[in-house]
Amino acid sequence: MTTLLLNLRQVPDDEAEEVRALLNEHRIAFYETTPSLWGISSGGIWLTDPEERQRAKALMETYQQERALRERQRYEEAQRNGTAPTLGQRLREHPVRVLGVVIAVSVLILVTLVPFLTLG
Repeated sequence: MTTLLLNLRQVPDDEAEEVRALLNEHRIAFYETTPSLWGISSGGIWLTDPEERQRAKALMETYQQERALRERQRYEEAQRNGTAPTLGQRLREHPVRVLGVVIAVSVLILVTLVPFLTLG
């Protein structure tokens, strides 16, 4: 029976490529499913041999710890250099999204409070 090793939802392409290379390097058989057209399923990396599950999980644990450390160091370096994106920069990059979220939150607050404000 196949085993899901990595769900590819919100996984960067470079991370997925590194996981594929890691599995190939250690000769662990796997296959990959692609995401659906409408984004209902996100695809994944599956192990074909259930007996390799423990070894693959241990490799993934080590890899993810190393990657987290590497990404944290990269972010701290960007902060020291002043190149890390700030909240203001991110908001300016997606003004339509920000406006949509502000409108949606305002509508939700209004819908929630109107019954209480009209009671009396």
